[in-house]
Amino acid sequence: MHAFDVLGDPVRRRILELLAGGEQSSGELTAVIQREFGISQPAVSQHLRVLRESGFASVRAQGARRLYAVEAAPLQEVDMWLERFRGFWSQHLDALATELARGKRERRLTDPTKDT
Repeated sequence: MHAFDVLGDPVRRRILELLAGGEQSSGELTAVIQREFGISQPAVSQHLRVLRESGFASVRAQGARRLYAVEAAPLQEVDMWLERFRGFWSQHLDALATELARGKRERRLTDPTKDT
């Protein structure tokens, strides 16, 4: 399965967002996903399986619990693919940063008591 097929699903993206904060049990993930998306436990398990099989997540057993974690390699591949498009938004973000700095400087010049 192609990385964007995996990431194209909002449930799988949300699971990865949750895992970005650190390792979580399948029960913790299932509780959040069921609450947010209203899907069944078997459906959440299927999404976790897709993430495992595509290399986006790993799982390890800890007693009866299964702990999931993000795997960086597929995300690095997505990042490399996106690199060719960064110029489309980087230039705009650089311009925004310049304007914010200019506004901050102007506020300091008009009100010397302001440090921010």
